[in-house]
Amino acid sequence: MMVRTFKRSAFRGNAFFTYAFFLLFSLAVLLPIYWLLRSSFAMPSDLIKTPLVYFPTPTLRNFQTLIEQVPFVEYVRNSLVFALSTTILSLLVSYLAAYAFARIPFPGSGILLWILLISMALPDVGTIVPLYRILNGLKLLDTITGLTLVLSSTLTPFTVWVLVSFIKQVPYEIEEAAIIDGASLIQIFWRILLPVTAPGLVTMGLINFINAWNNLLYPLSFSTSPSSKTLSVAITEIYAGFSPYGKPWELVSAVGVTMVFPVVILILFSQRAIVSGLIRGAIK
Repeated sequence: MMVRTFKRSAFRGNAFFTYAFFLLFSLAVLLPIYWLLRSSFAMPSDLIKTPLVYFPTPTLRNFQTLIEQVPFVEYVRNSLVFALSTTILSLLVSYLAAYAFARIPFPGSGILLWILLISMALPDVGTIVPLYRILNGLKLLDTITGLTLVLSSTLTPFTVWVLVSFIKQVPYEIEEAAIIDGASLIQIFWRILLPVTAPGLVTMGLINFINAWNNLLYPLSFSTSPSSKTLSVAITEIYAGFSPYGKPWELVSAVGVTMVFPVVILILFSQRAIVSGLIRGAIK
């Protein structure tokens, strides 16, 4: 009886510390998000008051000022086009390449796959000059098309690496049976591989979309006009103006909220597919 009581007490103690740890962890994660929201809807004077104003009166003045300073709507549209086109192109190219690595044996396939993965170690900053010269030669500077091609090539190696493991989980005998029944390669892709590998595609699509949506280096380096600049560039173009409070953190926070909101919505609607994709990708 005493042993059972001791075990119950130990279990309750462990559960208490576990819940306390997760509570503190959640607060550490949510506090910056709350502060971002609070700063984006607060007046500039509320950001420097002492003591701190934790719940200021909300206002949309910061978003109105942001629209006056930068072509905000155009930047949002460019970011959506850039992120969606990069996601689609990187998934399409990576899926075809992953199928070749997983299903078509050829000399040096393993080494080539490792080279693709090692290429991710190249720092993005170190490739700016050659990429600039390539885009300039192709007349793709200051275009969404040029940004899409550059970032898609950067995201492809890791996407290929992940999708290869998903395709290898599909028994090749199923494809052989479909070929015997007269199915074409497109039908095999659409009716057999795509349903099984859909969680992996959704997971990598979301990761690539977030990378493109948040990317600052390439739009800042290769875009010179509002026609191709993205929302992340708006953070660098905000100026303090007549504000006596220094850098306009309320405007920076407004841009941050605008950039975070679509990502949060995507994750909320795709969380089941993400978990399923991560679990399947971990099992070989």
